[in-house]
Amino acid sequence: QVQLVESGGGLVQTGGSLRLSCAASGSIFRLVAMGWYRQAPGQERELVAAVNAGGATTYADSVKGRFTISRDNAMNPVYLQMNNLKPEDTAVYYCNARGYSDYKNSFDSWGQGTQVTVGS
Repeated sequence: QVQLVESGGGLVQTGGSLRLSCAASGSIFRLVAMGWYRQAPGQERELVAAVNAGGATTYADSVKGRFTISRDNAMNPVYLQMNNLKPEDTAVYYCNARGYSDYKNSFDSWGQGTQVTVGS
């Protein structure tokens, strides 16, 4: 079983910055990708940013140029630097990790979520 622990959420004013962190632990043989998703009230969960084992990154159009996902060489932990935050970035942010716990068993794990609130 893989556990994800997120930190770094909070309240910030428009234009401010926050840095989210996500650390994975447990039965991890190989990480394939880690990413951040968010869910605002009444809306579906959406991808914010992700990074794979090769270092390739993906961003939602709404955060390109403002958010940066990064990782260390072991791909764990993963960070999300959020700059120039806007009220529409307000949501619960969830960390996701996909990989293998051994040679044949895969996992797709989620963190508990961290609240990001951007005041206008």
